[in-house]
Amino acid sequence: MSRFLQLHFLTFYPPSNLNRDDLGRPKSAIIGGVNRLRISSQALKRTWRTSDTFAEALDGHLAKRTQRLGETIHQHLLAKGIDTGRALKIARDIATAFGKPKAETDKNPAYTEQLAFISAEEQQAALALADRMSNGEAFDPKKQAADILRRTDTAADIAMFGRMLADNPDFNREASVQVAHAVTTHKITIEDDYYTAVDDLKLPSEDAGAGFLGEAGFGAGVFYLYVCIDNDLLARNLAGDTALAGTARAALAQAAATVAPGGKQASYASRSYAQYILAEAGNAQPRTLAGAFLKPVTEREDEGDMLAASVNRLTQTRDSMDRAYGPCAETHRIMDVVQNIGTLAEIMAFCRDCA
Repeated sequence: MSRFLQLHFLTFYPPSNLNRDDLGRPKSAIIGGVNRLRISSQALKRTWRTSDTFAEALDGHLAKRTQRLGETIHQHLLAKGIDTGRALKIARDIATAFGKPKAETDKNPAYTEQLAFISAEEQQAALALADRMSNGEAFDPKKQAADILRRTDTAADIAMFGRMLADNPDFNREASVQVAHAVTTHKITIEDDYYTAVDDLKLPSEDAGAGFLGEAGFGAGVFYLYVCIDNDLLARNLAGDTALAGTARAALAQAAATVAPGGKQASYASRSYAQYILAEAGNAQPRTLAGAFLKPVTEREDEGDMLAASVNRLTQTRDSMDRAYGPCAETHRIMDVVQNIGTLAEIMAFCRDCA
């Protein structure tokens, strides 16, 4: 059994603004003394877990990240004929298992202050508790938190990406999947897109000016992404369901390869698939290969083909690291679209079965 699965992706995105900073410009990072485009791990993980790919592969095994469980309970009790005041109190009491409820004077008093990952099993347990409390069961915070919350369940996204419950830390879930920020393998310049909008009802006799002027940043490049999965922890988080763990790994590989972040897609249509994937399975301490791009890839390499140069750099760095430290992986699979090597289906099968 391989404890670790490591995934390395190279994906070219054309002009885009997939992940914006506080000024609306593409996120970036200084690496090797030059500017790179960056997509945050938070943006990537949300993109994957809310994708159709995850929904189809992991149907019935996904949680919800929300502040609104209390409102769900409130509406459930109202539908059973419980009066509004009592239903709201029960809902607020039960919601404390997941976070601090908002003030009673808030416009949404059944919401919690924090977002929380809630599995389907936990939601059903919360609704069942609400029914019992509506029939007279007393509220005991510690006992009922233990009745609702799960240390393990079949929520694959919680098992992969973890969760934190500040008031009930015994039920925190350590993430079994580590996701790096995706960064370009080369230097980039964030460019400005100056655009206008014309009023369709403006008459020819009026001024020829635009009805609106705007400016937005964009960039393009080859991104390197690294993902590491602790297979042992993933299986433990899923209560030992190794088949579901395999399905989750395959779904993650598929989503990371095919699902682009949604930022500004209507403006740029920058939906891309990974052109290169390296999947490695083994028991050795994992390592990223981001160091391959500490020195930025330049147009002088591989006759200006940034993608081919990035693949070569990644391959050379992996080989050099293996010579220095010994092989990091016991087995691996490669998909290289340009070289017609491998398929996504083969990568997914490898990820599913590697543990």
